[in-house]
Amino acid sequence: MVITDPRYELPRDLEGYGENPPNPHWPKNAKICLSFILNYEEGAERTVLNGDTQSEPYLWEKGASSGYLEGHRHMAAESEFEYGSRSGAWRILRLFSEFSYPLTVWACAQALQLNPTFCSALLRDGHEIAAHGLRWLDISHMTVEEEKKYIWENYEIIEKMTGKGPRGYFYGRGTPNTRCLWPEVVKEIGESRGDGRRLGYSSESFADEIPYWVDLPYEKDLPDSEKEGLLIVPYNMDCNDGKFHMVPGFVGSHMYLEYLKSTFDMLLREGRNGQPKMMNIPLHSRIIGKPGRAEALRNFMIYVKEKGGDDVWVARREDIAEHWKKEYPYVPGELAGGWKMGLGGEKN
Repeated sequence: MVITDPRYELPRDLEGYGENPPNPHWPKNAKICLSFILNYEEGAERTVLNGDTQSEPYLWEKGASSGYLEGHRHMAAESEFEYGSRSGAWRILRLFSEFSYPLTVWACAQALQLNPTFCSALLRDGHEIAAHGLRWLDISHMTVEEEKKYIWENYEIIEKMTGKGPRGYFYGRGTPNTRCLWPEVVKEIGESRGDGRRLGYSSESFADEIPYWVDLPYEKDLPDSEKEGLLIVPYNMDCNDGKFHMVPGFVGSHMYLEYLKSTFDMLLREGRNGQPKMMNIPLHSRIIGKPGRAEALRNFMIYVKEKGGDDVWVARREDIAEHWKKEYPYVPGELAGGWKMGLGGEKN
């Protein structure tokens, strides 16, 4: 049963910024911001070795066409995920080193623990490691207290592995309470340690193409001066390499490449016409790490450099969040810089 707690439930906003969104003023006057995100899940998926009742049926080469096994190991599924951590992840890392592009890695804590060498390489190369759950599971059934414990442990494992707590997170299969529980838990961690740490951002939303603020429900009775809000750096599914294993989805790397290029072309043109946006490119080690798909990603990176040039800012999500906070600090009741939340959301 899914539990929705009104202390953590955010209202819907179907208007957003309206017709004329704010200009992000990306660094160096860039006209588009690119965010590459690696979902690192290998070893944290479902398997009886992890105490699960079944094997993982989701997002691997045979996936839905092969079903899953109840109470037994699925050796093909396990080896597909092992490919991601043993081979695909390193191909992706080489690719980003070739182009000197920064990467945000949404890491399941258990996956990171099982490949400390890869974790060290990510830190060496300056990539961001953010949170993607203790394991790669649907946790929508959790109570508030169970989820708080889950988030706390997720945070502390990543902190132990990397030397610092994650600045942001994306779960994707959380509860209706996840978005607002994360900032509360990180604040509680900061208070317990006396260092005042806070969550940098949430990406638990597909609702926009630029960041925006939301009010936290449990802050509603505080004076405005004490409210902190939550910054959303939105994600997407349409450019996600996971669609190679979804229906409808990408049929071949050529379709993937053309879709990325078309998305980039539209957003770059809009940015050059005065409305800069951000483009998300979500990746998975076991999917885009396959040679034929990785070559398509490389061709897209070449295209970005040739067509976008200095008009492109490729950034880690923690850097996007910090930039937005400087440009548009949190004001209760506002998405950003005078744009009101909810009905009548146009700028004052």
